[in-house]
Amino acid sequence: MVDGNIIEIKSFDFAVKIVNLHKLLVKEKNEFILSKQLVRCGTSIGANISEAQKAQTRPDFNAKMNIALKEANETYYWLKLLLATGYLNENEFRSIEPDINEIIAILISICKKTNVSSK
Repeated sequence: MVDGNIIEIKSFDFAVKIVNLHKLLVKEKNEFILSKQLVRCGTSIGANISEAQKAQTRPDFNAKMNIALKEANETYYWLKLLLATGYLNENEFRSIEPDINEIIAILISICKKTNVSSK
């Protein structure tokens, strides 16, 4: 478990789910390409948030949080593609969709607040 603020905790917990989903997709569905993309961006969200916590400047913080938001949006794309191609069923998708939507919403809020206050 990660100590820290809510977005750090949520992004870490989400990364654990993504890694486990990747293992399931590889082992049970023999899907290697899309799941690799998913694990790359799904774990990058938290990594960028973690880096932002030790940012040297406000612009550095903003940049890292904006990258985390981009990675979250990309993650959502891959999840939708896995659903559309039948690698995820509706229940599997619906079990993880609220998590990514919440992370995106929090990151949008953070990015808006920090970008405005840095001008």
